[in-house]
Amino acid sequence: MTDLEYLDLAESALKAIENACDRINDETDADVDNQRTGGMITLTFSNHSQIIINLQKPLQEIWMAAKAGGFHYKFNSGQWRDTKDASEFFANLSRYASEQAGLPLEFKAPA
Repeated sequence: MTDLEYLDLAESALKAIENACDRINDETDADVDNQRTGGMITLTFSNHSQIIINLQKPLQEIWMAAKAGGFHYKFNSGQWRDTKDASEFFANLSRYASEQAGLPLEFKAPA
C-alpha cells in the first residue's frame, strides 16, 4: 500500500469515528466528547476515562489505547485488523467504548 492510500483509508476511519460520536451523542444518553488534533482523536467519557486513537504513518497503522490496553491495527483485506489477533478495529472500538461508557455504543467502518 502506498503512503497516500494509507492516509486516505486512515483519514476515512477517523472521520467515521467523529461522525459516530456525533450520532451517539444525538441518539443516546452517552456523553462522548471527541477532540481531534491532526492524526489523533481522544474520546472522553462522562466518567473521565478516555480512548485515544492515533495514526502511525511510518508503520501504516492505527493505534488505539483504551482501559483494556493498547492495540495496533493494519489494513488487511478491506478492514483494519489487530496485528496480534486479527480482530476488527471498529468492533473492538465499539466494545471498549461501551465498557468505558457503561452503555452500548456502536462504531462502524466507513462504507
